[in-house]
Amino acid sequence: MTDIRVLVVEDEPLLAEAHAAYTERVPGFVVVGVAHTARAAMAALRAGGGGDVDLVLLDFRLPDLHGLDVCRALRAAGSSVDVLAVTSARDLAVVRTAVSLGVTHYLLKPFTFAAFRDKLERYADYRAQALADGEVTAQHDVDRMFATLRGTAGHSLPKGLDAQTLNRVRAALADVTREVGLSATEVSAAAGISRVTARRYLEYLVTIDRAVRTPRYGTPGRPEVEYRPR
Repeated sequence: MTDIRVLVVEDEPLLAEAHAAYTERVPGFVVVGVAHTARAAMAALRAGGGGDVDLVLLDFRLPDLHGLDVCRALRAAGSSVDVLAVTSARDLAVVRTAVSLGVTHYLLKPFTFAAFRDKLERYADYRAQALADGEVTAQHDVDRMFATLRGTAGHSLPKGLDAQTLNRVRAALADVTREVGLSATEVSAAAGISRVTARRYLEYLVTIDRAVRTPRYGTPGRPEVEYRPR
């Protein structure tokens, strides 16, 4: 799967820079633009018919237009681009309207990088399922997609795996480059779990296409296996 292309919309330049940097730290995401106003955001989305952007990180309190109005304009124009609200707006009416306009996630400021990464990773998992070829075979396939998006996917993990440990393993892989991976031993040390446990979770990530496994050469004996985020 190609990288998910992100447009950051935030009127505070320092925050916009921080959100862009956060996005680039999450494997599988790339920032293709930054806009500080609603007008600039709409112009960026119109360029190329909006096909250059998969996800908009949208601040609601913009100087020229409310973020909800941006969402309305996108839907009225027939755009299906996904929106992740990144805002300090806590009014329940705003939250309800955001949901009705198809906002996939709602992240309140201030937030940690871990919370930000979690939203993006859940969105990436959902998108991978939603863009697969064919059709759903049963109700549980649809339920799994919504569970992934809404943050309840931990219940569908294989027996013996838990979401908290899985997140620790994914966090250990988060800063790994695409050229140099980590062994199960190195992940176990970073995540504070046993090597056997780390290997189980790493192999699970490989099976769901969230990590890749390659041999590591240059060490005595049999080549060691290393893992990298996909």
